[in-house]
Amino acid sequence: MVKEFKNKNEWALILGGSTGLGLATAVKLAKHGMNICIIHRNLRSELDEIEKNFKIITKERVSFASYNIDAFQSDKRQKFIQNLKIELGEGKIKILVHSIAKGNLKPMVSNSKSTLEADDFRLTIQTMGISLYEWVKLIFEAKMFSNDSRVVSFTSEGNKKAWKSYAAISAAKATLEAITRNIALEFAPFGIRTNCIQAGVTDTSSFRMIPKSDKIKEYTLKRNPFKRLTTPEDIANVVYLLCKDEARWINGTTVTVDGGEHIN
Repeated sequence: MVKEFKNKNEWALILGGSTGLGLATAVKLAKHGMNICIIHRNLRSELDEIEKNFKIITKERVSFASYNIDAFQSDKRQKFIQNLKIELGEGKIKILVHSIAKGNLKPMVSNSKSTLEADDFRLTIQTMGISLYEWVKLIFEAKMFSNDSRVVSFTSEGNKKAWKSYAAISAAKATLEAITRNIALEFAPFGIRTNCIQAGVTDTSSFRMIPKSDKIKEYTLKRNPFKRLTTPEDIANVVYLLCKDEARWINGTTVTVDGGEHIN
């Protein structure tokens, strides 16, 4: 395997990288020689399993750091940046990956369950949408991006389609894409390319939290031209492609990675 990022002292900073798409991305980039820093928020009871996953990364003999912190608290972010500067030394962030999945999955109308409130929308849009800009701004102002860097976030088909109990996350994904376009426009002069990846239905722990996810999975297996779900590795492969020099002219777009699921 070509390790094109080896010895370049470049890092991937992955927000939400302990499982799912973020973890798969970390493993893929590490295999190609990129140093990895993961921010995650997990319970003590989950840490043993997460450390096993992180060992897959360290086996690639890249520099690795992980921080189990709340990525949404301003004071925690500031302290993290100070620590990360020490960790990186002369290194720079080649790619920021936003893989945060923290939102409300409540219906708008229900006789038996609690329903969406305005605060549920605000929390979900903040964590899954606006936080992308907050992190880009923080790293940019700290002068930690490389001269040719990438920002990638993950959206879903729920950005345009209505799914029951998905309204808050749908609004957050639409916000995420709008912010992505403007970051792509306003930060381009500084060598930052910014894109979203619209993943097909992927069987992750976050997906399984969606009400009736088993029905969505069943329908997708019939709908997808390849008759399979998207895997985290499928998405990680495209993040890797967007990191390559040949992807420099891809900016401000949403790349659909679903095997053609959306066309059927």
